[in-house]
Amino acid sequence: MEKSNLLTAVVSNHNGEIFDLEGYAAVGMAGTDLFPLTMAATRKLPYGSELMRLPDRLPILYDIQSDGFEVVDKNPYQPDEDIFPVAAFNSPGHVVSSVSAYREKSHAGVLPLFSYGAVGWHGDGFRSAVIQVDRERRQDLRLMKREDVIRGIALMRRKLPGNRLRKHLENCALEYGCPAGKNFFLGRYEAPLPTAKTCNADCLGCLSLQTDTDIPCSQERIRFTPDPEEIAGVALEHIGRVKKSVVSFGQGCEGDPLLAAAVIEPAIRLIRAKTDRGTINMNTNGGLPGVLKRLLDAGLDSIRVSMNSVRKDSYLPYFNPKGYAFEDVIRSIDVALDNGRHVAINYLNLPGFTDRAGQRDCLVAFVEDHPISMIQWRNLNYDPVSYWRAMRQDTQAEPVVGMQVVIDTIRDLFPDIKHGYFNPPKENW
Repeated sequence: MEKSNLLTAVVSNHNGEIFDLEGYAAVGMAGTDLFPLTMAATRKLPYGSELMRLPDRLPILYDIQSDGFEVVDKNPYQPDEDIFPVAAFNSPGHVVSSVSAYREKSHAGVLPLFSYGAVGWHGDGFRSAVIQVDRERRQDLRLMKREDVIRGIALMRRKLPGNRLRKHLENCALEYGCPAGKNFFLGRYEAPLPTAKTCNADCLGCLSLQTDTDIPCSQERIRFTPDPEEIAGVALEHIGRVKKSVVSFGQGCEGDPLLAAAVIEPAIRLIRAKTDRGTINMNTNGGLPGVLKRLLDAGLDSIRVSMNSVRKDSYLPYFNPKGYAFEDVIRSIDVALDNGRHVAINYLNLPGFTDRAGQRDCLVAFVEDHPISMIQWRNLNYDPVSYWRAMRQDTQAEPVVGMQVVIDTIRDLFPDIKHGYFNPPKENW
């Protein structure tokens, strides 16, 4: 292995100061597999990505001179200083191909709800172990200036003065920095329509509600149910001023929108009574196929179904469904396909699990039986080691083939399937 192709390891001290360690190469991890990071397997850290110090964990590094992996707990330059692993939370459109390599300390708690990509240093910049799956600049922070968002908020306050959903989206955009919320006020791409206060799943990585865990939520769940008129008002404003617009139910700040069908169905009918423009999409766990059929009949254009695996025994431990079965999810996909709608799966990926040979083979078989339109390759925002433990039946015997191999396999076998990150407008189907 050419030393010049290796990325230099980066670590952090207790204060969060990040520095490189000469003589050590950065290491990626996928389950129990470890490998030094190379130029060929990484790319320049995408704009908008963030670097994180991982507490209660020790970095695993590659000692170039001894040609071996090593757990390093102290700064070689200052032997009394503790060091910590560093991971990259990569910007949208990039799939992590390996996670930051570390060993947990005995008292380590579960990490917050982020993805933890492997990262290193080469030349004059950071590089991350990612695969770019979408080049669209829908969530490029450089195009979301706060002053422009504030101007958009002022405009929408005048147009939708009493609309509670509009007010909720203001909080999403300004307090939580939600790119979808920002895009509504900027008049770009896709607008969110959060609606559901409740959910029929108890996902390990739920962003808005954690039960019986110490994991902090990433955002606050919506506390009210918008009226159909409020939903339609926001949607029509967005559709009216955005070419190739998308409006989507099922956001990180809500439960599952199929549980709010009582207001969503009339809202869709109100939208479609006014215009046939715009794409009405729903992000869902797909647990209620009968309810979904009603929404399709009302005018729902597309669905995106979240799955961490197409294997039942892998799906259930993550989603923990309450009142629906894995078979209902598959039935919802088939209902939408039978009705000629655009169907994507929101495929939650984590190296060391998703790229096991058995998971890849099951995904191939699934796509053969259910000709979906698109796979949205999304990083699973969850503690990697905790997730591997929860999925231990699938992370031991089967070899890791790599995320790039999984993606390339689907591309080669199913050339008509689109790959990306964002919900596409119907004009691009």
